Parts: sequence; structure tokens; C-alpha cells
Amino acid sequence: MADLISTAGTDRVLTMDLHAGQIQGFFNLPVDHLYALPVLLDYITKKKVNDLVVVSPDAGGVERARAFAKRLEASLAIIDKRREGPNQTAIMNIIGDVEGKSALLLDDMIDTAGTIVKGAQACMDRGAREVWTACTHAVLTGPALERIQQSCLKQVIVTNSIPLRGKELICPKLHQLSIAPLLGEAIRRIHEDESVSSLFA
Repeated sequence: MADLISTAGTDRVLTMDLHAGQIQGFFNLPVDHLYALPVLLDYITKKKVNDLVVVSPDAGGVERARAFAKRLEASLAIIDKRREGPNQTAIMNIIGDVEGKSALLLDDMIDTAGTIVKGAQACMDRGAREVWTACTHAVLTGPALERIQQSCLKQVIVTNSIPLRGKELICPKLHQLSIAPLLGEAIRRIHEDESVSSLFA
């Protein structure tokens, strides 16, 4: 795909929350990799949630969760999971303290919602007061909406990197935030040869 985009005549790529940061290395042109972190942070900060613990749903998301927790001055927990098969997970353990706290599960995307729903239940089983989740890309395939709606999750915060197209009407727990101002500012800075790195939060 990187070669196709380059061959098509693109001279610069602006993207957000790549599932694997290494994807940038496949492009032979400049890549600006933005993060939805500032948008999500602003929303959570305004919520003024007490006793917040940011939870990474797996070991791969620890860096993202740690950065989020640091900016919110919140504690950090990690879910140790093992996959049973494609799109199937088994929650094994939670590293960190979630008892009596508001847990915020943080991920880059939600696909079938299996990981997030099981992670939320694991937090509740270990004494969390409530569980929220936030992600950049709301893929939401298959049984995702039903799983979320029937889960213990209080709210699922997503961005409009993928349009919900009415899914929020089927699943009222979904709350969508706009990344348009962030992308717009990045595009402006690129065209005016200003620094984009300060948006990488």
C-alpha cells in the first residue's frame, strides 16, 4: 500500500495512530504520524474523574497508556492477556491496582470489542468502581455493538477517524469526538513549513 500511495504521486503522508508505528518505515516519503491523545485527553480532563487508573488492554499498549496516565497524573495498570485464536482473547491477570477506582481502558482501535469488553469485566471483577474505554479508531465489526451495549462499560469514547454512520443510535454508550481541528492544524503547519512535531503529544 505504501508503494501504491507513492506511485500515485503522493509527496507526503499525514496519518493518525497507526496500529504499528513501523509502518512509517515502508514509505519512501515524509510521514507525519499524529496521535489522537490531545483530543482524548481534553475530553477526559473535562470529565474530572476521581481516582482514575489508566489501563492498557495488553502489553503492546503500555507505552500509550503510560503517556496518557502521566498527563492525567493517574495511576497505571496492565492487563496480561493471551489469545485463544483470531479475534478471541482470554484475560489472565491485571498488573496494578484498580480496586475502588475509575478505570479507563485505552487502545488504538476497537474491532470486535472482545478485548475491551473482557478487559472491562476483569477490572470490575477486581473491584473497579466503573470502567470507561477510549480509542482512536472505531472499527466496530461483527458483534461489537451488541457486546459493548451489554457490557459493564459506562462509556466508549471514540474519534471520527472512522465515521460511525448511525452506530451511536444502536449503541448509546458510544461517544464520538472530532479530530478535525487536530488534522486541520497539522495540514496548516505543513503548508506553512512550521513544526508538526509539537502535535505529536
